[in-house]
Amino acid sequence: MEKREEAELRLFDSGEERSSALADYILQISEISVMARGSFSLVLSGDIPKRLRKLTTPAYMKMLEHNWSKWHVFWAEENVVANNRHPDSLYRQANEAFISKVPVLPEHVVRVLQGTPGEEAANRYEFSIRQQVRNRTVAASPSNDCPRFDLIILTPESAGHLNHPMLEEEESSSQWVAYVKSPNERVVLTIPVINSAANVVIVADYSSLQAMRGRNPPAQMVKPKDGKLVWFVDKGVDSL
Repeated sequence: MEKREEAELRLFDSGEERSSALADYILQISEISVMARGSFSLVLSGDIPKRLRKLTTPAYMKMLEHNWSKWHVFWAEENVVANNRHPDSLYRQANEAFISKVPVLPEHVVRVLQGTPGEEAANRYEFSIRQQVRNRTVAASPSNDCPRFDLIILTPESAGHLNHPMLEEEESSSQWVAYVKSPNERVVLTIPVINSAANVVIVADYSSLQAMRGRNPPAQMVKPKDGKLVWFVDKGVDSL
């Protein structure tokens, strides 16, 4: 088992600088993962897809041309809504901002089924992830029963959506996906799954972190057990 690493903080003067650095980091993890296992598993959350626009530029499209077909995209959270066309669907938002602009194979986009009760949607999503682990598209954790995603990207807000007692209990490591009703209906990955990832990135604005001082932010639960946690923090005025 690998030793748990301390979180790394990377500060940027502007959102533009952070966006470029994040794109470079994703490129690096993608190349390492594809070289090691032949696939790259990326987990999105919240408004993260809007922050990945650098990857849709010609330079990055070219650098990733041999890897796009190896990408597999998942979600750390999804709102339970009537269908994927609903404006609150995080899949719809991700598709409009990012997925439709890059050549990721449609069959490699593993999303939450909409139009079904939350519990059923959670169970089906977990089954889909387990299938990806069985066929070795997603690695298995060396220390528990969880999948080992190559890269999970969160924001402090999306980490807050995972801040639920049932999601952090140690015994829930056998449960990968949960349905929660507060503050609104969501299907989410459990904390043990988040902490089993090889790499976790939290994208934040410096002002929001300053506002959290003296409190217990939800993101404090994010502590990869056998992986790496990196904060990408923009201290400038533009948040994207």
